[in-house]
Amino acid sequence: MYSNRVMITGFVGRDAETHTTRNDSSFTTLSVATKRSWKNRETGTYESQTTWHKCVVFGPQAAFAATLLKGTHVQIEGELRTREYTDQASGAKKSITEIRVFRIAKLDRAAKPEREGAAA
Repeated sequence: MYSNRVMITGFVGRDAETHTTRNDSSFTTLSVATKRSWKNRETGTYESQTTWHKCVVFGPQAAFAATLLKGTHVQIEGELRTREYTDQASGAKKSITEIRVFRIAKLDRAAKPEREGAAA
């Protein structure tokens, strides 16, 4: 049995971009940042590392993904895909790994309503 599933929770790094394929179907790309942190045992300080994930959304989810703006907190579920392409500038073959998204959940909470008569 094989499994290729990934789930990340992070923040959108820039506004989503919608693209059109050669056969006039559309898809949306997102750049999502995840962060991990740890305590350095030698220095006692906390360190962190941010990882950027390219996410590609097709189908009905693409329209929703297109509304996501920079800073939106999201949970992404999908599968890892690696594809090759030829760099037009150098002619070199390159590969890219991206997440093919199945599900997106927007995690931002609604703004709290102000209470009447609250002091500012």
